[in-house]
Amino acid sequence: RPLLDELLGRDEYLVMADFAAYATCQEEVGAAFMDVDDWSRRAALNIARMGWFSSDRTVAEYAREIWSIRHVDVALRENDR
Repeated sequence: RPLLDELLGRDEYLVMADFAAYATCQEEVGAAFMDVDDWSRRAALNIARMGWFSSDRTVAEYAREIWSIRHVDVALRENDR
């Protein structure tokens, strides 16, 4: 009962705030997934368009814009590679 009261009453983390929209979207995704050719096309396009979302780029941006630190090149010895 306390969990239900929390979700339907206070809902501090907004779990239920957009649940209807979430459920509707899940139904649409389920229907889209059934069309294998279209789903494969969408998946391939999604992967192709995500090139700039990389952890290397993100860490470099954080280093530069948030932490204000510079990149340091480290030379590896041949047997360390």
